[in-house]
Amino acid sequence: MLVSLKWLREYVDIDIDAQAFGDKMTMTGTKTETVEFLGENVSKVVVAKIIEIKAHPDADKLVVTQVDVGEKNPIQIVTGAKNIRVGDYIPLALDGAKLPGGVEIYNGVLRGIESNGMMCSSKELGIDEKYIEEYKRDGIFILDMEKEYTPGQDIREVLGLNDAIIDFELTSNRPDCRCMIGIAREAAVTLDKDVKYPKIDVKEESDIQNDVSISIENPELCQRYMARRITDVKIEKSPYWMQRRLIESGVRPINNIVDITNYVMLELGQPMHAFDMREIENNTIVVKNAKDGDTFITLDEQERKLDSTMLMITNGEKNLSIAGIMGGEESGVKGDTKEIMLETASFDSENIRRTSKTLGLRSESSSRFEKGIAIATAEIAMERAAQLIEMLGAGKVMNGVVDVNPVKQEKQILTVSPRKINKRIGIDIEMDRFCKILEDLEFKCNLISEDELVLEIPSFRLDIQQEADIFEEIARIYGFENIPSVQLKGNTTAGIKSDKQKYIDKIKDTAIACGLYETLTYSFVSPKGLDKIRVPKDSKLRDVVKLINPLGEDTSIMRTTMIPNMLDVIYTNTSRKVEKVSIFECGHVFTPEDMAGVEETRICIGLCGDDADFFKLKGIVEKIFDRSGLLEHEYIADSNNTSFHPGRCANIVANGVHLATIGEIHPLVQENYGISKRIYMAEINLDEAYKLSDSTIVFKPLPKYPSITRDIALLVDDSVEVAQIESIIKNNGEGLVDACELFDVYKGDQIEDGYKSIAYSIVYRSLDRTLTDSDIASVHDNILKELEEKLDAKLREQ
Repeated sequence: MLVSLKWLREYVDIDIDAQAFGDKMTMTGTKTETVEFLGENVSKVVVAKIIEIKAHPDADKLVVTQVDVGEKNPIQIVTGAKNIRVGDYIPLALDGAKLPGGVEIYNGVLRGIESNGMMCSSKELGIDEKYIEEYKRDGIFILDMEKEYTPGQDIREVLGLNDAIIDFELTSNRPDCRCMIGIAREAAVTLDKDVKYPKIDVKEESDIQNDVSISIENPELCQRYMARRITDVKIEKSPYWMQRRLIESGVRPINNIVDITNYVMLELGQPMHAFDMREIENNTIVVKNAKDGDTFITLDEQERKLDSTMLMITNGEKNLSIAGIMGGEESGVKGDTKEIMLETASFDSENIRRTSKTLGLRSESSSRFEKGIAIATAEIAMERAAQLIEMLGAGKVMNGVVDVNPVKQEKQILTVSPRKINKRIGIDIEMDRFCKILEDLEFKCNLISEDELVLEIPSFRLDIQQEADIFEEIARIYGFENIPSVQLKGNTTAGIKSDKQKYIDKIKDTAIACGLYETLTYSFVSPKGLDKIRVPKDSKLRDVVKLINPLGEDTSIMRTTMIPNMLDVIYTNTSRKVEKVSIFECGHVFTPEDMAGVEETRICIGLCGDDADFFKLKGIVEKIFDRSGLLEHEYIADSNNTSFHPGRCANIVANGVHLATIGEIHPLVQENYGISKRIYMAEINLDEAYKLSDSTIVFKPLPKYPSITRDIALLVDDSVEVAQIESIIKNNGEGLVDACELFDVYKGDQIEDGYKSIAYSIVYRSLDRTLTDSDIASVHDNILKELEEKLDAKLREQ
């Protein structure tokens, strides 16, 4: 909920800065999400009074003015504004002033005449013109003439731009906090202050008696309905202060009557509605259920299909409003409305929630009713709205209020044990302090003993049901930070990570060390993702776990591969001009097994950018395997994976178990995602990799004897894989091959088409003696022989 601190100060004295206030509110249970400071981009802008206007001697469209800014002598301003007059109060940016958008104002000369500042329009102050009176839109922002101003006063104080907007995250069990008064109650008890409730005094000016007839056919769904008529209505814009408060609370101003109903809703938490009396025939209101198949056009000009579970406000024959959710297009306040009926009511929260969900229609009103509102609030809100209408001259209040209240809100009495609550909290709070906390929260206390405290629960606290709720109230207001930490007693074990969790952490740390950024995406995905990565219709990847009640098609299945998620992230970044994307995600994929989803842990790595290639990706994968203790594995080419480029994809296998797929994404898949640069991706099954990993560190002493190196360059067919060559070298080394390293692959003019030159450096070493040329000659010759016999590899002439 957005809360204007300036508005909140009307109900409670807040003598600390906004950030400190937000922190204190968080500690007592009203979590502060953000604190936004208004007017922080505006400085050295003051109120100025125009005392003289003369024509510019050298410019027909400019005038030279003298303005009073509270100093000894007036200052001179040259302007082209046409809407100013002598005596007007206007915002003036002085020399060195700063305005929204990084604009800075300095003294200057306009057509030979010195100008010591700039008169400001609403737009230049960051105020949207559609929220202000029409005569203030064109040209300079003229301050309201009915108010008194002090020249030189900071414009932020005058226009309410000198405070903060706090966004509170409210829990669903505290509907009473979804209004300014609710937040004020919490602020008062947090700061140990008193709440200053608005003084409500309605002046009924009209001699005409309120003669609206109200009938409630379903009292289970409507516990109370109140109506009051207003005559001589004048539809116009609300004053700036009210519009500003609505805007800061996230509500769009419309006109004075609608704005007053919204203002009361924000202030007291009670939704209201204003009906045009021309639509209420015979001054009759009937609250009843709709008929199956009925249709109704709401204020947003949408036709809604109704059923018999939905409660409607009618004039006996015609539907006027969907109760507690939204009014009708025809029955609302119009520009020529002269008489209205104000409605406040109490509706069943479950019915409002069900109707709102069925219609797919949520409003500020429904969001409050569906969480519950005290029945008593309806009367206070009705009187407050009537007071504001009379105060703003928006109409005349008729005598009397029609109040049909078939279901009374009974007083709630709860008996608790302070001694038991203190024991649970772990601290002995004195009874005086214990009762004061509850009284500050507006409970009525009757302390009989330390084991018995009788409480009368405030009508607005619908969440208080049992002793555990009182325990929470005492603990949060006393201060969780004031409750000492105590070591748990009993047979408890320390929470430590499992070996697999440590393994996953090591994988993540390694990926980050390789320059990758970690991402996090949803496991709920769209089936269209499998189409976009060209998964065949008969693939096991299409055997998915489907959600019974998904939020929408885009989140209707559990993912079987992380590749679509990774491609979505890469697209999001490249579409925002990110030139290089190097990311990974550790997450789960899900496969159905006897209708119960089986989780499989995977890591998916994605590279995109000018410096991305297969070998860079392979190096990252190898580093991950090396750090996690998985050394024995092989790469097997895969030309059948339709998501990857044919000829540029491989499966990684160890002990006959498929561990991963690595390669370049297919160009058609790139096109499906709208990505122009090549993408390289690997998806590794960490569950299988963990089973095969061995983190044992084996000591290997430094070699005592020197090595002998032989380089060979082989001419082989293009289809021969380097893994085949390395396997033959190692298998025929007779224990003397210490290492073999590929250092060159060449295709060119000197190489026949269909062939390639592959060069290796082979290191021979013995652990028990110094090798001679004769020792390794036979081994080396045997390796070359095996290469020729099995791979038709020819030794190139040097």
